[in-house]
Amino acid sequence: MHIGLLQCDDVNPALIERHGNYPAMFQALLTSSDPDIRLSVWRCLDGEFPEQLDACDGWLISGSRHGVNDGLAWITTLCEFVRRVHAAKLPLVGVCFGHQVIARALGGEVEKHARGWGVGLSFNRVCAQRPWMQPPQMGLDLIVSHQDQVSVLPADARVLADSAFCAFYLIEVGSCLGVQGHPEFSPAYSRDLMRLRREQIGEHRVREGEASLSVAPDSAVVTQWMLAFIRHWR
Repeated sequence: MHIGLLQCDDVNPALIERHGNYPAMFQALLTSSDPDIRLSVWRCLDGEFPEQLDACDGWLISGSRHGVNDGLAWITTLCEFVRRVHAAKLPLVGVCFGHQVIARALGGEVEKHARGWGVGLSFNRVCAQRPWMQPPQMGLDLIVSHQDQVSVLPADARVLADSAFCAFYLIEVGSCLGVQGHPEFSPAYSRDLMRLRREQIGEHRVREGEASLSVAPDSAVVTQWMLAFIRHWR
């Protein structure tokens, strides 16, 4: 299967030597579930977008340090791409910023969370089951790093997982799937990223986030779900 990664950021230069860049993280994540996955990358943050909607079997939008409300031209173009993919009923998965882009592009709203940053491991309940969510489980625990959250859903969205901190953690909107967490992040990268952003996040929240990393994330499970979702709509 051929996946197109719409890259919306680069790893901070201070961390890239140890952890690699986001395309390498996603390549490792996807091939750990299916060794036959082929990944092509379009650097949307540099204004690079696919010319054909069907150039790949499915699309994947990465996270970003930018916000969907930042008013950047490439984000506007990305939202238009999401609307075209959705209208064509082609599979697309959004991670963190990508999740928020899907919601915003299809009629929802995104804003900064009044409770501040979500970092470390987030603990969520699965509130709806879909046939492609195999293996099924009642919880979905993933690493997060975000200030913004989806605050208003698109009209035809379905919530699949939620928590007290994030009401719209995993959503399905037609052929688009959005997850607020980062299955591609390792605990080591999450820890280093929190420490790099300590002044922005706040000391207490960083300590909480670091402590949460003692629990193993459900990265493998959600990756299986993501690929099954793409195969379902392909």
